[in-house]
Amino acid sequence: MQVLSTSLRMGVVALCVGASAIASAAPADPVKDYPNKPVRFIAPFAPGAGTDTTARAIAQKLSDMWGQQVIVDNRTGAAGAIGVDITAKAQPDGYTICLISASHSVNSATNPNLPYDLTRDLQGITQATSLFYAVYHHPTVPVKSIKELIAYAKANPGKLNFGSSGTGSLQHFAGEMFNHMAGIRIVHVPYKGSAAVIPAMLANEVQVGFGTLFGVRPHMEAKRLNVLAITAAKRSPAAPELPTVSEAGLAGYVVDQWYGIITSVKVPKPIVQKLHAAIAEVLKSPDVVKRFAADGSTPVGTKPEEFDKHIRSEIAKWQKLVKDAGLKLH
Repeated sequence: MQVLSTSLRMGVVALCVGASAIASAAPADPVKDYPNKPVRFIAPFAPGAGTDTTARAIAQKLSDMWGQQVIVDNRTGAAGAIGVDITAKAQPDGYTICLISASHSVNSATNPNLPYDLTRDLQGITQATSLFYAVYHHPTVPVKSIKELIAYAKANPGKLNFGSSGTGSLQHFAGEMFNHMAGIRIVHVPYKGSAAVIPAMLANEVQVGFGTLFGVRPHMEAKRLNVLAITAAKRSPAAPELPTVSEAGLAGYVVDQWYGIITSVKVPKPIVQKLHAAIAEVLKSPDVVKRFAADGSTPVGTKPEEFDKHIRSEIAKWQKLVKDAGLKLH
């Protein structure tokens, strides 16, 4: 009996040791433990660009919050498509995210040769910011309102030019949508980047522009350029004296240079929700709000499904413009 009792005790001990070993070997919960290593935050444009500075502001706050590095990785090229493609093909574990802009919805609407589908291969985490454009002009154009600009352009077809940061850019489409909705023809002149447009206007190479108030305001205050309206859906606290284009004479006209954060469509929803909760908290922090306000941006923080819906609606809007206006881009 004693031998049996001893054997029984040894068996129980062995079972306990085995169970303990199995428990310790069980894999960690990837959602509960997220993030337990550095997160790669792709910015698909060059250092210093709006997407880059926005990504860095968010990444720093996330690093502080999580105690894990969030590393901004500038993967430029192909109008921002390379960085998005890397994100679509990355290991779908939530450790690769990407900041996109409204320009990516334009690309998806106009370029059938993209290596990814923005609505099928990727999923939204949140819209991070909203940024309106200002509609501005050279002082030699004798107008003081959107209605007067439209009337002048109708009376002088092809006489006015508008500058943009490049063919197929959001600035280009902002101008073409203005043309189409107003029934006018202001000629598009593309430049290599938005930084080149204002000097071109100061030299009177172009007479109309669509750009950030942050970039235009110094010239507006110095009376070198005149701002007529903003492209937002409603007036902005940053410039309450400026009407929207819609209220100033072109009903329904809205252009938003938004930024948002995406990841692979295969990333589990619980991890996406965890990312959204953290980023939404970052976007509410006073120093981030102040930092974005300096650029004229407003933090947003929509839910993942809301951002997905917004991306789809933006792509549809630009596809409709290309078709209805008969735009030739390639």
